[in-house]
Amino acid sequence: MNDFVYVVLAMAAITTLAAGISLTIEPRRLINGLLINIALACDIFCGGTLVIATGKNWLIYPALAVFGVIVILIVLFFALHLVWLIWNAIIVWRKESHSLANMLTLLLAVAIVIVDVFGVFGQRFLPTFIYEAISSMIALGTAYLLFTLWNFLTVLVAYNLRRPLHNQDFLIVLGAGLIDGHKVSRLLGARIDVAIAYYQKQRIKGRPLPRIIFSGGQGGDEQLSEGAAMRQYALDHGIPEEATLLEDRSRTTLENMQFSARIINDLVPDGQYRAQFCTNNYHLFRAGLFAKEAGLNANGMGAHTAFYFLPNATIREFAAVFLMNKRRHAISLGILSIPSLIIFIGGIVNLFH
Repeated sequence: MNDFVYVVLAMAAITTLAAGISLTIEPRRLINGLLINIALACDIFCGGTLVIATGKNWLIYPALAVFGVIVILIVLFFALHLVWLIWNAIIVWRKESHSLANMLTLLLAVAIVIVDVFGVFGQRFLPTFIYEAISSMIALGTAYLLFTLWNFLTVLVAYNLRRPLHNQDFLIVLGAGLIDGHKVSRLLGARIDVAIAYYQKQRIKGRPLPRIIFSGGQGGDEQLSEGAAMRQYALDHGIPEEATLLEDRSRTTLENMQFSARIINDLVPDGQYRAQFCTNNYHLFRAGLFAKEAGLNANGMGAHTAFYFLPNATIREFAAVFLMNKRRHAISLGILSIPSLIIFIGGIVNLFH
């Protein structure tokens, strides 16, 4: 037993150290989610092993109680997931615009209903081998999507938990749509507020103040650029004009990063700068991926988002990151479809025998 405990302890230590090193070296990587989850699994298993190894009931019983509560919560979540998705879709429908991007929880609920209906009635109307082939494809595909979603959520949370030191040279605020073509929305205002609070905190600490880049172009239905509207918001909230920089050509998050990087590189040609970007918490990790792609040495700070909006927005972010890696996912899903193909071909062969 002692040897087993030592092995488990070593596994937990190694996986936790690997996840920590990977996060420290480059937090803007999807692989960090997988490494964190492996470390958490090893740590939980290690904790359980140590509790059992003690043989102390006053440790074992509370641990079993905690484990039972977690299992019950997971079961309830999956049992009520459809109700939760529909409820969230209704709230978003009432409070936000009726765009496709704001209907993802509803569409996901509809997809789940279709799969459930197929599970109940498919076998009645389809040959057994076709039903089994489709069922296995759905099961394996769903398992893969849940696995990638969990890793994405893990790295998203981990990235949001980062707390940068108050010694930055630049803060970049990423734009979002304006209300009535000229007003800063609550969602966009939250991003600016993060930069303002950080600027003021760095001022209180008596350190050299950062310059704030307001990044966002002008849409076809907007009276001024998002960058200009954001800068005016910051000026109205006490940020001096000399501390602001304007980037008003970008139309996408990637362009936000590319054009902001050009401004910084013009001011600091040697690349020796410290920078953070500000966006909403659900968007933080994908923005980090774009910063990395643009060669911008910056990580992010997440702004608060209304809780009801988070599920839909997070699903949208997951879908966007998933499509950024569509070739890898297509290969993985293709491999996972092999059992279904074997079942289907086997069924066809049996028809002719």
